[in-house]
Amino acid sequence: QVRLVESGGGSVQSGGSLRLSCAASGFIVSNYCMGWFRQTPGKEREGVAAIRRDGRPSYEDSVKGRFTISQDNAKNTLYLQMNSLKPEDSAMYYCATDGPCGSLVRSYYASWGQGTQVTVSS
Repeated sequence: QVRLVESGGGSVQSGGSLRLSCAASGFIVSNYCMGWFRQTPGKEREGVAAIRRDGRPSYEDSVKGRFTISQDNAKNTLYLQMNSLKPEDSAMYYCATDGPCGSLVRSYYASWGQGTQVTVSS
């Protein structure tokens, strides 16, 4: 059974950093493609970053140069390092798997975690 558990969210000031983790079970992350998405109330869930099996990333334009997606195969965990955070980055962040490699399209992913909240104050 696929299970994804996000952690690492919290409240930070503008310019701060957070590292999100997504612990996976029921499958091996190195065999699947994964991504990070975020959602604010009343808005569609949007893709933030995705990683291919060879480690190549894709990023949404607004986070390029600030966010880094990575995975630790030994820990079966996906990460999202977020630097230079802005208030507009505030959202619930979700990890997802079972989708096309490198895609930032929400509807392509079949399995989701419960999310972790990120709040950035100005």
